[in-house]
Amino acid sequence: MEYLTVALAKGRLATETLRILEEIGITCEEMKDKASRKLIFVNEEQKLKFFLAKANDVPTYVEYGAADIGIVGKDTILEEQKHIYEVMDLGIGCCRMCVAGPEHAKALLQNGRLIRVATKYPHIAKDYFFNKKHQTVEIIKLNGSIELAPIVGLAEVIVDIVETGSTLRENGLMVLEEIYPLSARMVVNQVSMKIEHERIAQIIEGVRKWKGGET
Repeated sequence: MEYLTVALAKGRLATETLRILEEIGITCEEMKDKASRKLIFVNEEQKLKFFLAKANDVPTYVEYGAADIGIVGKDTILEEQKHIYEVMDLGIGCCRMCVAGPEHAKALLQNGRLIRVATKYPHIAKDYFFNKKHQTVEIIKLNGSIELAPIVGLAEVIVDIVETGSTLRENGLMVLEEIYPLSARMVVNQVSMKIEHERIAQIIEGVRKWKGGET
């Protein structure tokens, strides 16, 4: 039997995912060793391999078949635009993709004026403003603290993930429009879904039962 390889987005999402998998009988003891410098973790009995990757890279690993399954946020799936199957919502890592800025910027979103939008998610921002709001904007790609952009005058508004909104409030900003809710999703390589359909379907069903409180 071939190994199934699972790519997990580093950080809290990986920790929560491993907890779910353990509850449905999928374990990887190697990953519990915090001192380990391994890049690939193996469960020989269940023929599973796991590795951690930056969230933005997970869809790429899955698209090219380096991973059969990936666990990553919906925001990353939408932004990276890879050819992969999104098979289920895990219901963890919940937050929102929003347009945010100072309160006075609300009017700029309603009168269709040309404005600048700072974001880590240019594809998501472009789709929202151009295709849904039909508003022409200049999109500025940033990698760091997006909240800084409207404060220093780089942009009128930002498009970013909002969890509690406390960082926005502390900096005099607020949610102006909600684009859509986000959460962690399971994605699968298109070829793997055909070749390893039975094993992947068992994992999906196990997680689905866990979500329903049946495990």
